Amino acid sequence: MSDESTAPTGTYLTLDDGRPAIRFSRTYDHPVDRVWQFVTDPGELVHWFPSRAEIELRPGGTVTFSGDPNIEDSTGRVLAVDPPRHVSFSWGGDKLHFDLEPLADQRTRFTLTQILEAENTAARNGAGWEVCLVALDAHARGEDAGGPHAGSPAPWKKFYRGYLAAGVPSGAPVPGLD
Repeated sequence: MSDESTAPTGTYLTLDDGRPAIRFSRTYDHPVDRVWQFVTDPGELVHWFPSRAEIELRPGGTVTFSGDPNIEDSTGRVLAVDPPRHVSFSWGGDKLHFDLEPLADQRTRFTLTQILEAENTAARNGAGWEVCLVALDAHARGEDAGGPHAGSPAPWKKFYRGYLAAGVPSGAPVPGLD
């Protein structure tokens, strides 16, 4: 991978209420209903999400996370659901928001915002989402990237260095490396 392909695509920001967050945006050549499947269907999430995720798609529903080789299995709660435009849920102390916007020509803008419990996780999590979104991008093109944990961790390290160089807050332990 060239350094350009591992340049950070996430944006570190401080929300109006002062909470730190990292945000990613992609445009997919699929209608919103198809991208909704990428975000909510366990059979689709397995191709790109960092752990296996089973989501009860209702406010207050349970989200079960399992199978990530770097972190323990856990559960979260669905915070909001507005099919096929928005789903948000808790994961540990963080909150994940997926927003989908239908565009012309059956395309969809996908926005992932992770609201962080701890600011020093921004670079680590940003690099992790980069690897996951590379896998989602490939899956959306009909390619099999083998999921986010396939292959060498080197691309993650390159993304992480990019976030550090951009001055994104860092310092949190890295599961599987620390």
